[in-house]
Amino acid sequence: MKLVPLGDRVVLKQLVAEEVTSSGIILATQNKEKPQQAEVVAVGPGGMVDGKEVKMEVKAGDQVIFSKYAGTEVKLDNEEYIIVKQSDILAIVE
Repeated sequence: MKLVPLGDRVVLKQLVAEEVTSSGIILATQNKEKPQQAEVVAVGPGGMVDGKEVKMEVKAGDQVIFSKYAGTEVKLDNEEYIIVKQSDILAIVE
């Protein structure tokens, strides 16, 4: 199966949080928050959304930072994804 976002929606796959610091300290996994950094998996077509023209500025493969409480979590084929509006993406990591 494949997720195809509509309008100004973007499908993200969250990056795995580091479990060992650069100095070698192992972090406990249970009380950690998920990182707000993700990879773009799919991008909607943009177009007219709520009466406004929306141009999609991200593309599949981009690494992005998104808002902490944004989006809807979806599980498909044992993979977890987050579907967000493009406006919930704060930055592209280059």
